[in-house]
Amino acid sequence: MATTLELIKAIRSGRLKKVRAALDAGAPVELADGHGDPGLPMGIACFMGFVDIVRELAARGARVNLPDNRLPTSPLSMAVRGQRTEVVRALIELGAKLPPGMVTGLSEQELLVAEWEAARRQGAAADSELLQAVEEIDMTATLGTDTQVLEQDMLRAARQQRKA
Repeated sequence: MATTLELIKAIRSGRLKKVRAALDAGAPVELADGHGDPGLPMGIACFMGFVDIVRELAARGARVNLPDNRLPTSPLSMAVRGQRTEVVRALIELGAKLPPGMVTGLSEQELLVAEWEAARRQGAAADSELLQAVEEIDMTATLGTDTQVLEQDMLRAARQQRKA
């Protein structure tokens, strides 16, 4: 019980080291909230805007994606309610599915990049044309390169992937 309380305190205060210590000591990553729904630690971290803690909880097995991410207790809804766009971006990168019409505070470009990162991380699109078309760029060697053209190519490819 003490580790559970320590975990919640550490999350609320944004102390990643203490979050790790509580989890290492046996605190469950999926605690139920007052309504019995799991995901209290992730919900708190999302609402408070602690991206590093969100990533740590996800790495340890906390769910970032619910069957319905419109539910008010879903990590995505908690981040949107807290106006934590950096957490919304991280959740999408970690695999959270954005419900149609949900206003996130992110631009279309930011959403496309986050969705592309999710596809890259999950490896589900490893063989897709999008990932085959993207090349690694040595930034120190691109001085003077028109990056707007590169950016538009990436956005076009991401839009094509979204349609597919």
